[in-house]
Amino acid sequence: MLPEAIAAMIAELGVVGNASSLHSSGRRARRVVEESRELIAAAVGARPSEVVLTAGGTESHNLAAKATTAARRAADARRRRILVSAVEHHAVLDSVQWLAEHAGAQAVWLPVDRWGRVDLDALRAEIEADPASVAMVSVMWANNEVGTIQPVAQIAALAHEHGIPVHTDAVQAVGQVPVDFAACGVDLLTFTGHKLGGPLGVGALVAVRGAALTPLLHGGGQERQVRSGTLDGPAVRGFAVATDVAVSDLDAKARRVTLLRDALVDGVREQVPDVVLHGDPTPGGRLPGN
Repeated sequence: MLPEAIAAMIAELGVVGNASSLHSSGRRARRVVEESRELIAAAVGARPSEVVLTAGGTESHNLAAKATTAARRAADARRRRILVSAVEHHAVLDSVQWLAEHAGAQAVWLPVDRWGRVDLDALRAEIEADPASVAMVSVMWANNEVGTIQPVAQIAALAHEHGIPVHTDAVQAVGQVPVDFAACGVDLLTFTGHKLGGPLGVGALVAVRGAALTPLLHGGGQERQVRSGTLDGPAVRGFAVATDVAVSDLDAKARRVTLLRDALVDGVREQVPDVVLHGDPTPGGRLPGN
């Protein structure tokens, strides 16, 4: 963990407070949560009201896929197709597969090119074949294995031509490359704390206001009536501080990591001439550390 995140958590661990309570310690805890939400939102170009705090990336991905599909199908039963890239993280792939096996959805796996980038022509063809049957599209911002960066804004624009919501898993991207929720045009974005030097067990689903989401967890409705459960204030604070630090001076950090990566790749190639590099080799085509 980042030292800044550890210090922020330690400061909060000594203070007991339920952010959903009305007493003084609860109000203080709520203030910490909301100030943290503002930091998280600012780091990814979102409004604080768009940030739904969760227990991590897996919950965020499940919520994005299952809550969106359930709400879309409730509004129109024809919306059963979920278009997903074939190279998603298992938290997304398995969520969609579960929906196909247990909730009447149809999983459509989108092909990718040799670098792991989604075939936009294939996506367009799948949508235009029957746009009324598409519940959502999910394509990660950057791949967790080879680092290839996806054309997220183009994917969102293409889907929005037919009023289809788009989710992107940005777990690998936040803190590595600029991520702007408002500018990229997606409806749902997910990321998590421990990938940024923050604590385990806390993450976020960023959802545009008005996004149709059916809750998976029921109870107090603490997070926009989309996610219930008493928030872990110290973890939320650590997550927020880590996110803020991770996106600061991003260009300089990316240049440094890219130089180190390229030196490593060049060294390996010198020793092993027939080595194969996976991931887009063009400048800016993949994450700095891949």
